[in-house]
Amino acid sequence: MSYLLAIDTTAGTGVALLKDGMVVAEVQQDQGVKHAEQIGDSLAQVFATTGLRPQAIDLVAVGRGPALFTGLRVGIAAGIMFAEAAGAQLCGVVSHDAIALSLYTSDGNLPEHPLFIHTDARRGEVYWALYGGLDSNHLPIVLAGPSVGKYEDVVAALTAEHGELTDRTGGATAAWVARLAELQLAAGATNPDVSALYLRAPDATQPKPNQLFGKRVSG
Repeated sequence: MSYLLAIDTTAGTGVALLKDGMVVAEVQQDQGVKHAEQIGDSLAQVFATTGLRPQAIDLVAVGRGPALFTGLRVGIAAGIMFAEAAGAQLCGVVSHDAIALSLYTSDGNLPEHPLFIHTDARRGEVYWALYGGLDSNHLPIVLAGPSVGKYEDVVAALTAEHGELTDRTGGATAAWVARLAELQLAAGATNPDVSALYLRAPDATQPKPNQLFGKRVSG
């Protein structure tokens, strides 16, 4: 394994470069807007820091969400184009899985209850997934989700089925997307699917066709 590039725009705009488990360069901009403006500069900064050429990248991992429509598609499109130009392998990572990995790895005081991770989905809803620790390959064990729903309804349903939950929220970062993709690669579990996990219709909709108003005049 040589270099792995990760791109995630599910929360802010993040680009990270990983080599053998070590993050060698990372740009993480937490502003949740202007993804299209930031992604090119973020990629340029990472490669300027390392002096690497894009052809040195073996695997490109992109965060698939779940997340909002506009930001998510920017990161996925950038990853697809970069992988094609560099001749690199491409894989998709569920961003909530990356959050789970970061918590299980970094938080030694995490209670031993199912881990309920949720992020803001707007419209009074949350994107969520439920986890039950790490497996023998150090990959998050998914108990339910990812899905979207009203926080109170989701918590009530999951508590009834799984008991007490450990509740956490927060955004994914490109560095943890990269670490998860590397673990998946080692386990032979990378997923070539880079389709976006919107989980519902986007806020923006196609305008209705122009309608005729007034009385039709006969010829």
